[in-house]
Formats: sequence, structure tokens, C-alpha cells
Amino acid sequence: MDCLTVKPGIECMFMNKTGCSFNGGTCHQVVDNCHGCDRVIETDTGVYCRTFPDPISKWKRGTCNFATHIKTAVKVQQKINPLKASKRESR
Repeated sequence: MDCLTVKPGIECMFMNKTGCSFNGGTCHQVVDNCHGCDRVIETDTGVYCRTFPDPISKWKRGTCNFATHIKTAVKVQQKINPLKASKRESR
């Protein structure tokens, strides 16, 4: 359903016939860490995350997994065959 409280016209999974079912009845505004993310939207009532209603809880344990502005480097460790490694050392 579309949000009727703080993000009017935007699809929200917490909206139902009786209103917003999220904790407190409304979404919370974004924190400073969220600025620059593609999921941040500005409405007449404030700046909110399009994906998650409580951005503070996403940043408590580190980086938000929905953040599009933060790039994480994935380090791929190459597997080494011990038999081939021992043959190389013997040469």
C-alpha cells in the first residue's frame, strides 16, 4: 500500500488499512551517514529512507547493508594446491 503518513504516494510494506504498523506509527528520518545514498528521498515532512523505516538501527552495528554510496572491497584469496606448492619449492 502507499504510505499515508510521512511519505505520501510511496509504496510502503508497513502500511495497512488501519495505518502505519511500524514501531511508533511512522518512519524515522535518516541519519548523517545516509546522505549520498540513492535510497534517500526528500518529502515535505523530512528526509527518509525509501527501503527501511528506521535507518538508525541499520548503522548501529557498522555499515548499512542498503547503502549505495559505500563501496566495500572484497578480497579474494587464491587457493593454493599444497602438492603443487611443494613441487615448486623442490626445484
